[in-house]
Amino acid sequence: MRTINLLSDLLLRVSDIGRSLMPAADKQETLIVRCETLLSRRGEATSLALAREILDRYGALDTDEQSCFFIEMMNQFSVDERHLNQMIEAWKADQQPGAAKDSPKHKSSTHSQGLIRQIHSASEPRSQELIRRLNRAPRGTQDLVSMRADLLLAIAKGAELKQLDNDFRHLFSSWFNRGFLELRLINWDNTPAVILEKIISYEAIHEINGWDELRLRVAAEDRRLYGFFHPALSAEPLIFVEVAMTASIPKAIAPILAKQRQHLNPAEATTAVFYSISNCQKGLQGISFGNFLIKQVVEELRHEFTNLSQFVTLSPLPEMRHWVRQQVAQNKLSDIPQTLHQTIQLLNDSKDASGVDRAQIEKLTAWYLLKAKKSNGSPFDYVSRFHLGNGACLQQINSEADASGTRLKSSWGVMVNYLYDLKSIEHNHEAFANHQTVVCAESVRRLVK
Repeated sequence: MRTINLLSDLLLRVSDIGRSLMPAADKQETLIVRCETLLSRRGEATSLALAREILDRYGALDTDEQSCFFIEMMNQFSVDERHLNQMIEAWKADQQPGAAKDSPKHKSSTHSQGLIRQIHSASEPRSQELIRRLNRAPRGTQDLVSMRADLLLAIAKGAELKQLDNDFRHLFSSWFNRGFLELRLINWDNTPAVILEKIISYEAIHEINGWDELRLRVAAEDRRLYGFFHPALSAEPLIFVEVAMTASIPKAIAPILAKQRQHLNPAEATTAVFYSISNCQKGLQGISFGNFLIKQVVEELRHEFTNLSQFVTLSPLPEMRHWVRQQVAQNKLSDIPQTLHQTIQLLNDSKDASGVDRAQIEKLTAWYLLKAKKSNGSPFDYVSRFHLGNGACLQQINSEADASGTRLKSSWGVMVNYLYDLKSIEHNHEAFANHQTVVCAESVRRLVK
């Protein structure tokens, strides 16, 4: 951490020197012109200063101005087609009969491979190099993550900017790969307050109402909270998971979150429950950390608590109500067993499922998780896709798991357990990756028969 801070301070000083060397008139140029200048600069100090200036000026834009900037950035810094065509023609010429004996440069296939690599380099949009140079600025990585969050918002509003987002995703996938991530245990005694405060803010599944509730989740001996961090964003968690040690697989969240509860001696626990997983950075959407996080946390817990024999989740179904409404609105009930039609109609008209038979809700949930598919054949529910893709097994359906407003609104209070069986994870992962197989317990399978 100290090394990172020293490097940041050094970059800031170099940037300050570069800023003093920049002509005053340059600062009146448009943002896109400044970006073009950045791509042509060779001096380190002035490049850092210019990158920092561009990011600062971008930060002052409103949403409409941001969209305009993104459109210009995508169009102005696209692939240099002329250069690309030159490289392609050079490679074509190299493939002509006689080229090997006629060209003194042609020693072997190495020359041809070199031309192919030049084609690959020439096919890269200039926007990617611009993003790389902006990343060199002090605090550049954090600002670029925020910039992509703005970009995703613009796309959600209808802007045709997916090509530019592909550039961000391509680079972020490299910058935030597993090799750069640091797993940290977040606790009450040793974690800085600024990070604890962000845990409260970023919690996405079960709201944390203040410091007292946070303390219950990170200070109790039968609770753990782990997060992934990146060296360039050392005070910003990327994703975190909350863990409860229990005596069995839980059917409801209330006992886990209860303020007045009997704490369990971790040495007596048999089950580790991942009851909340929160992605923290909107600008890193689509960059997967969760699969690495859960598997590494399992190893950490196995090392600390050798008595643990089960690793499960207590997971929400954020898209279930949406799916039910979609079936009714699009008149797709014929695809669903007749025995569930009445349950679907009742749930579609109900806020909290009061009066609806819970056994029928469990059967519908099982059908939803095992049979409801997207157009590409994958499960409709994105939480299900995440855990099944990690090699988990759909273990248990809990029809009265969470009476909070959020869960009632999304799934009438239903939550499920996914089991991470260490002996089966790789087999389950392969089955899902290759055949979209939903691995589940026999008790769940029987619900759809």
